[in-house]
Amino acid sequence: MAGIIESSLAHQNFSRYDIRVIIKFSVILGKDASCIHKDLVTVLRENAPSIQTVRKWVKAVSEGRDDMEDEPRPGRPVTACGDANISKVLVSLSDDRRKTCEEISTETSMSRTSVFRVLTNKLNKKKKFSKWVPHLLTEEQKESRVNFSRNFLRRFQTEQNDFLGRIITGDETWVYSWDPETKRQSAEWRDFDEPRPEKVRRKQGALKVMHMIFFDMNGVILRRPVPIGTTINAQYYKKVLQDKVRPAIRKKRPGLLESGILFHHDNAPVHTARAVTDVLAGYKWELLEHPRYSPDLAPCYFHLFPKMKEHLRGQRFETEEDIIQAAKVAIKNLDKCSYVTAFKDWLQRIEKCANNGGCYVE
Repeated sequence: MAGIIESSLAHQNFSRYDIRVIIKFSVILGKDASCIHKDLVTVLRENAPSIQTVRKWVKAVSEGRDDMEDEPRPGRPVTACGDANISKVLVSLSDDRRKTCEEISTETSMSRTSVFRVLTNKLNKKKKFSKWVPHLLTEEQKESRVNFSRNFLRRFQTEQNDFLGRIITGDETWVYSWDPETKRQSAEWRDFDEPRPEKVRRKQGALKVMHMIFFDMNGVILRRPVPIGTTINAQYYKKVLQDKVRPAIRKKRPGLLESGILFHHDNAPVHTARAVTDVLAGYKWELLEHPRYSPDLAPCYFHLFPKMKEHLRGQRFETEEDIIQAAKVAIKNLDKCSYVTAFKDWLQRIEKCANNGGCYVE
């Protein structure tokens, strides 16, 4: 019978208060701490309190303590993260989302720790640093980016790779006599206890050469350094299209002239000038639209130029000719697959832009 009772009691839930009452009753019966602990283990098994806990309460009862409840603990109450304080933090954040925990603490009379817990545990907030963007887009400009992206995707779905294969894209960029390495490029393998390497922040070199580059999925069609002192205006750009780009296409991609060229560049004033659009129309090259303030949707800016300059960073060039030759070698050393990757990335970026409401794509 005792075994049945013990088995039955073992499956009941005893609160800490219940156990303390049992200890108090056992002390009154004259039992010592070891005997009481043994009884508790017999009944409660793995749920029994430790011998140290039993001794603590035996001593407390022996010294005359009657109340078996926990004594009030010092410190802030559990309500520090309650609804009232959550509301205080929300009101404080509504004025300025850049406030620090210390500032919110001062304003709400809450501890800094409580403010942090409310922000992270209750409100699921995380302080995020701003990211640099080319331009603060208006809603109209975002809508323009979405429309461009949807039209581009709609056409790709209809024509597939034939669409991408007919696109020639191009733009201009400066190549400097000195361009410092990026932080990633200067990373070193070091022991865990070694300090981080240090670099002096330097500006780009004063000597620079403008390069015009046009390419498609198969590689570079034209790379042209612009003579120092030359201003790239509509007339100069028009002349490059007539005397350099078109002959280069005829030589390197003769099939494109027959299948129909889709020409893409950004909407810089030089590119959108009447003299330039008339030349493109005369060649019957279809001009692909490009939304304003959208370098993230231009393959030159998010792919080709960074790839080219990655090979040049950290090198110092003394003359214009050195810069021109280095850029030529950097372009030549790019993997052939890099150009296909650029167009695939372009397609993915456009899809993201169409789905994120026209915001910038990283």
